[in-house]
Parts: sequence; C-alpha cells; structure tokens
Amino acid sequence: MIPFNKPPFTGKETEYIKKAIENNKICGDGEFTKKCNKWLEDKTGAKKALLTTSCTHSLEMAALLLNIQPGDEIIMPSFTFVSTADAFVLRGAKIVFVDIRPDTMNIDETLIEQAITEKTKAIVPVHYAGVSCEMDVITDIARRHNLAVVEDAAQGVMAEYKGRALGTMGNFGCYSFHETKNYSMGEGGALLINNADDIENAEIIREKGTDRSRFLRGQIDKYTWVNYGSSYLPSDMNAAFLLAQLEQADKINDDRLASWQRYYDGLSDLQKQGKVVLPFVPEECKHNAHMFYIKTGNLDERTRLIAYLKENDIGAVFHYVPLHSAPAGKKYGVFCGEDKYTTSESDKLVRLPMYYGLTKDDTDYIIEKVIAFYK
Repeated sequence: MIPFNKPPFTGKETEYIKKAIENNKICGDGEFTKKCNKWLEDKTGAKKALLTTSCTHSLEMAALLLNIQPGDEIIMPSFTFVSTADAFVLRGAKIVFVDIRPDTMNIDETLIEQAITEKTKAIVPVHYAGVSCEMDVITDIARRHNLAVVEDAAQGVMAEYKGRALGTMGNFGCYSFHETKNYSMGEGGALLINNADDIENAEIIREKGTDRSRFLRGQIDKYTWVNYGSSYLPSDMNAAFLLAQLEQADKINDDRLASWQRYYDGLSDLQKQGKVVLPFVPEECKHNAHMFYIKTGNLDERTRLIAYLKENDIGAVFHYVPLHSAPAGKKYGVFCGEDKYTTSESDKLVRLPMYYGLTKDDTDYIIEKVIAFYK
C-alpha cells in the first residue's frame, strides 16, 4: 500500500530527543524550543516566532492578542479546517464565510470587501496547499478598513508570496507542525508575530498569563500572574523532533517539489484532454509542495476514483467539508454572497499521496493508475 502520508523523519530526531532528556529540561522553552524559534525567525523574517502545541493554539493566541469579543465578526473562507473558525468562535465571534477562487482554492479576495460590516474585526486568509492568497489586495483592504489580518499558514512553511514568507504579511501568522505537514513534531505549531509591540503579550498568553519568559531572560527576579493566558507551550522533546527536520528543510522541500512536478508532468495530458484539473500556482507565488491534488468532473467521479485507487493499493483522500454546511458552521457563522465555487469545487478534489521520501517508482505507479481510471 502506498499511504497517503508518512510523517517526515531525517534520522537525528531520536538523538535530539535523547539530548533533551539528558539536558534535564524536557518542558517548554528549552534548548530545542529556542533553536526552532530562532530558525523560524531567521527563515521568515518575523519579528518573533513562538512554538505552540498546535496551529489551533496559535490561532487561539492570535484571537486573544486581538482581544476578539462576543459579537465581533471574522471573515474567512468556508473551505478550511475547523480550527480556523474555532479559535474565534471560542471568543464569541461570528464567522462570516466568503466564496473561494476555483483556481487556487483560496479565499476570493474580490469578495471580502462586501462582507465587511461595522462589527468586522479581522480577515483570516487560508493559504491552501502552500499557495498564497493575494496578500497585497487583502492587506490593502484591511488597512483601509482598520482590520487585523491573521494568516492561517498551517500548510505554508517554506512558501512565499512575492518573496515574502507566508505568515509574515498580516498581524500574525500561524503554522502547523502536525504529522501530516511538511515538517512535523507530531502535534505542534508556531505563532509568527509581525509587530514588535505584540511580543510581550504573546509571551504572557503562551505562559499561562505569567511573565515567566522575562524571568527566564533575567529581566525580573521573580515571575507572577499578570494577565489571562493558557498553556500553549510544547515540550522540548517535541521541539527536538522538529529541529532535526528544520535543519534539513531545504532537502525535504526539494524532495517534495520533485514529487509534485512528477505528478504535474505525468498528469498534464489528462488536463489537456479536459478530464481533470491540476493545481494552479500564480506567478507571484512560490509553493512548498504541501499537497498534490486533482479535481475530477463531479462528486460521483471523485468517489469512484478514490475507490479505484484504493483497490490498487494507493491511499488517496478528499479534503474539507465546507464549514458553512456543517452543523457548527450554521450555528456560529453565515455565508456572505453566493456559494458559487466552495461546495462544487471541494466535491471534486482528490489528494494524492505526498510525503518526504515518496519514490519515483511510486509516483509513476500512481500516475499510471489515475490515467488507467480515465481510460
């Protein structure tokens, strides 16, 4: 069986975890947490990067830092994972969904402005498949309407928009290091902070509402409870696992990009024949091969293709059920405008196996079987 996903592993993870244990510092903000934070800051140019226990918690921290209150409205696409909405629903916000672009599956930037009301507080673009949203347009809208921008860049590590790292163009950026992502610590994430004025508050919220971070830096002689917060700090053993991959980030990225390109080249004739639609990457975007998907003609065709691939020992899957159609989406949100593409395009999407170490033989076999299905 060719699995849909294999968590990345470079070989040094066990050694680094062992070292974290030997350091007698396996809780958060140890040697490996600090090294991961610095790697992210150096790589992205963010003012500050803080590892978290998940991307969900990074989004929750962003909502806390923005002081989202009950009744506030947050604009985002419906085609996303539940965490994008949950983080703001927990603060009592109303979610306002807008339609996506069919080419990138990202939020349609031309529809955002019509969804803004006097209650709108933030826009949350989701960079699907590591392909950036049109951030120049989105940040301009936010500036003109005095709104915050929180980038859900869960899938966006090592991806760029016009030379800028995803997650660094809004107020905050949120990364995921879940086992399904390009770089993993099992469960984990990171918050990128792009305004220096937000750093101290972020550290306090992440450390249960205390100023412990300042204490550890020797800036104060004791720490205490100074504001609200929670426990968003991952174990240093998780960070040790992640660091081994971040040190090999370019190698992992190149490997995934090569697999992505093999898929694209091998399936391009099916696209020319009008049988499938392949991913589109705008010229100004540098993607990270987080996933490779194809879009079929309709839901029934997708179901049959996934079943056919499974019969041939290939793990292919569909993706999100649009949030606005879910029970919680109906309770906590509203769709603004017409659902022209969100549901119809999500019904067609099939994700093919993609992971570090996927072999050429495996991608060739998968391509062969997809072509055979359409024959």
